[in-house]
Amino acid sequence: MEKHDTRPTIQDVAQIAGVSTATVSRTLQKPELVREKTRIAVQDAVRKTGYRINSAAQNLRRNRAGSVLVIVPDIGNTFFSEILLGIEQIASEAGYTILIGDASKDGSRTEGLMDFLRNGKADGALLLNGYLPDQVISSLPTSDGGNIPVISVCEAVPEANIAHVGIDNKAAAKAAVDHLITQGHQKIAHLSGPESNILTQLRIKGYETAMREAGLGDHISILPGDFSIQSGIDVVAQLFDKPARPTALFCANDEMAMGAAFGLTQAGLKVPDDLSLMGFDDIQFARTFIPPISTIHQPRSEIGKLAMHKLLKILNGEAITQEHSNLEFSLIQRQSVRKIQT
Repeated sequence: MEKHDTRPTIQDVAQIAGVSTATVSRTLQKPELVREKTRIAVQDAVRKTGYRINSAAQNLRRNRAGSVLVIVPDIGNTFFSEILLGIEQIASEAGYTILIGDASKDGSRTEGLMDFLRNGKADGALLLNGYLPDQVISSLPTSDGGNIPVISVCEAVPEANIAHVGIDNKAAAKAAVDHLITQGHQKIAHLSGPESNILTQLRIKGYETAMREAGLGDHISILPGDFSIQSGIDVVAQLFDKPARPTALFCANDEMAMGAAFGLTQAGLKVPDDLSLMGFDDIQFARTFIPPISTIHQPRSEIGKLAMHKLLKILNGEAITQEHSNLEFSLIQRQSVRKIQT
């Protein structure tokens, strides 16, 4: 491509993409309203030209900050990385920057972080920590469509009147336990997350449903964890205390499954020979761990993208329903689960 002597313009983008300047503007401001083929062509042209939106002038005209607040419960948890990438991709295409705030695992910093939204330093928020106090909700601004500009992601906020994007955690947990049962396991324990966490509650329900439907209600055993590797290590000692040790352990996330595997190795036992392990989330380390962890895959990048698309609709003045949008999960079979011969 011939090199420009001046800063690339929207006309340059339109010419390469084969569309009008109005279509380029619409694609950059409201990508969800444009056909995928057109959106891809414009995005490709933007990359080729190096075109940049004058966000400061645009936000001044629209009386907006041009940023979106993303609240996570633990910024060091690798689970959130792909979600954040999905959010950032859609936000960037729409001319928004993202502000990432760590609310802490107990959500104690959530209200302070939401001041960014209340004070106009952010236009909307995506909550990944499942916590939004009633007093905060009542203080938030509403869009032209009547929605508060907040979407919950992965962890729904119980009884909050906001849209949500995630997966069906109860169904996913049931699928994980059903898989263990089809592999001949009957004594299946569950290492759960923190008691108050909505994901913990849904995954426990899925575990219990699968066990009862298989006639294994007498073998239900729930061990408390906190989603950390250490709680997976600690659970090994609890397994030894049981009169009849389980043959399989369903963990509410991959980090606890990996912790349990480490703890078993330290005790001189092997996975899956002495205990089969099933995780949840399919973080990157799960597939490279030894042995690789069988788990439930969450389409985290797609979850982030859809959540940001929904938030953009609110910011553009559209009224959206407060439904839960559940994306498809999948069961990933690896080497941490063995089949019991009957």
